[in-house]
Amino acid sequence: MQLEQMLELLEQIADWEVDGDCLTRTFPFKNFHETMAFINAIAWVAHCQDHHPEVTFGYGECTVRWWTHSVGGITENDFICAAQVSRLFPTDA
Repeated sequence: MQLEQMLELLEQIADWEVDGDCLTRTFPFKNFHETMAFINAIAWVAHCQDHHPEVTFGYGECTVRWWTHSVGGITENDFICAAQVSRLFPTDA
């Protein structure tokens, strides 16, 4: 993916950033239960897209990293999945 196209798409997904060869964002939560519910929702998005992120989490946060293993970097599909995950995040968290 061209850098110019990547920067254009990045403007459309608030709070995500390019970190090496992946898109990454950390989501804050009030408690462990909310964090786990969000992770389960991410799992459903990943299943539906047949595209699976790296997810790390703690008591009140979840970090999501999208990249396409077969190309060793970021593709348009990663941006689509990141946008879908962003829509899951409650604005009052």
